[in-house]
Amino acid sequence: MAMRELRYFGDPILKSVCDPVKVFDKKLEAIVRDLVDSVKPAGRAGLAAPQIGVGLRIFSYDVAGLAGYVVNPEIVELSEETHEIDEGCLSVPELWFPTKRAKHAKVRGVDIHNEPIEVEGEDVLAQCLQHETDHLDGVLYLDRLTAERKKTAMREARDKDWFWKR
Repeated sequence: MAMRELRYFGDPILKSVCDPVKVFDKKLEAIVRDLVDSVKPAGRAGLAAPQIGVGLRIFSYDVAGLAGYVVNPEIVELSEETHEIDEGCLSVPELWFPTKRAKHAKVRGVDIHNEPIEVEGEDVLAQCLQHETDHLDGVLYLDRLTAERKKTAMREARDKDWFWKR
């Protein structure tokens, strides 16, 4: 199992838009394998490539027994029904805030052989699909918080030992 070192809030790659995958080779297979392995530990639901320092449009997920990955994902469907759901991030550890998300989401992309993949889900899986796709567009969940919550989050983040130091 290849666990990759995580990137933390303050690392510029987390605020960068990722490039689409154009080459489907052994290097891509290794990145996907690392993403899948790195999301397996308890308490993790998803992991996007920039969180391990790779600027490509790939993420892995492991929610309620459903695990996998998507290369070049695009959100193709979001329900009009939304809810506030507690959200955290491996790149912003120890902080959880209610975040507005669609209750249902569908993502389309491809696998490591450039064959179509579609993943859809409700509630936590929908949240994960939205959260990980956001990472690929340089968006952190903190960017989606209300102004007051974001202010609180930034104040709390500054007190953490990982803030801007890793």
